[in-house]
Amino acid sequence: QVHLVESGGSLVQAGGSLRLSCAASGGTFNTYAMGWFRQAPGLEREYVAAISRRGRVTYYADSVKGRFTISRDNAKNTMYLEMNSLKPEDTAVYYCAASSTLETMASGTVNSYDVWGQGTQVTVSS
Repeated sequence: QVHLVESGGSLVQAGGSLRLSCAASGGTFNTYAMGWFRQAPGLEREYVAAISRRGRVTYYADSVKGRFTISRDNAKNTMYLEMNSLKPEDTAVYYCAASSTLETMASGTVNSYDVWGQGTQVTVSS
């Protein structure tokens, strides 16, 4: 089973950019669909973006569409989330997750994903 570690979270001003990384080890990375979730205090975990095993299909929540870009490099066993035009409402802990069964990226839920990273904090100041 793959092990996931996120990095790249930080404090940034509104309008700024960040790139999150999710490094995978211990498994066959390209057999997993990958996703990003986020969770703000007191709120449910939100499905932010997802990418298919070969990177050909992506999904974005409406709240981030046009601002965030998900990508993966299977040769490096790493997934990325490029976040631009950040807003204070993007503040959350961001989690990467891997799914061995998900086929339709837009249909993913928390329960679709088998493996989770520990999370990385993104704080956007106004």
